[in-house]
Amino acid sequence: MSPTLSRSEAVETVDVHAAKHLMCSGHRYLDVRTVDEFNKGHLENAINIPYMFFTPLGREKNPKFVEQVSLVCHKDDHIVVGCQSGMRSLQATVDLVNAGFKHAKNMGGGYAAWLENGFVVKKREEEPLHV
Repeated sequence: MSPTLSRSEAVETVDVHAAKHLMCSGHRYLDVRTVDEFNKGHLENAINIPYMFFTPLGREKNPKFVEQVSLVCHKDDHIVVGCQSGMRSLQATVDLVNAGFKHAKNMGGGYAAWLENGFVVKKREEEPLHV
């Protein structure tokens, strides 16, 4: 097997119920949605570092994503990674695991599933932590 992961099977995905339990147990939550998406609502204590940017030419990957995460998270930190539906966060989690973040997990279903389950979110009035 190659030392670089490229497939989603190599990343652990947890559902929103398991993710909520992990966060209550001390895992950090990394929200990889855009700043605009994040500002519409997000999980409490979330760290927002966009994995993709929406541009006039379409979506572009944030070239400094892993570097920006490294500024606020240690490679030994336990991290739950989420986005809107679970697709960007899956890609982001693969990149983080490849960069040595051993305890990064993808939150399947993303923010949409979090809302569907009626879990608490923060709205724009709180000041988010952006990198």
